[in-house]
Amino acid sequence: MTISKTQNNSKLTIALDGRLDTTTAPQLEAEIKSSLTGITELVFELSNLEYISSAGLRVLLSAQKIMNKQGKMVIHGAREEIMEIFDVTGFIDILTIE
Repeated sequence: MTISKTQNNSKLTIALDGRLDTTTAPQLEAEIKSSLTGITELVFELSNLEYISSAGLRVLLSAQKIMNKQGKMVIHGAREEIMEIFDVTGFIDILTIE
């Protein structure tokens, strides 16, 4: 998985490319934890994300909990397969998805 970060003032966009699973979730979690200081808007660009496992969902939920305290988090560009996983797991009701 490739993680690309773009910061514009207090807005951080994290683009994910590939598979977010038990192997790559710790890498994303570390990136998020080291990047959220002073961030009030976090955007996950998922248009190139092919797969997300429960470990990946846990990382998104953790990021959502942090952002609930300091701003907002948005999921953008999720593919149909990813949206189906969000729907089945109930994450569609937890996350802000555009």
